[in-house]
Amino acid sequence: MREPPEKDGKLENAANEELTPAMRLLELQSRHRSLDLKIAELHSFPYQNQILLQRLKKEKLRLKDAIEKLKDDMIPDLNA
Repeated sequence: MREPPEKDGKLENAANEELTPAMRLLELQSRHRSLDLKIAELHSFPYQNQILLQRLKKEKLRLKDAIEKLKDDMIPDLNA
């Protein structure tokens, strides 16, 4: 299931317009960087919220996997 387009500097599409793979890749990379900054910010506090930190790290890993899969899909198969 696809998430609705977000605002606040994220890519925004009309309801009927589909994201291109390159646009989707940029969006995922942007979200990945944003999570990286949030995680680094949480590490700076002496008493971190460990549950939130774990959740953010899992989401970051999920995004990393999605980015790698999308990159693989964008590269044509040389054996074909």
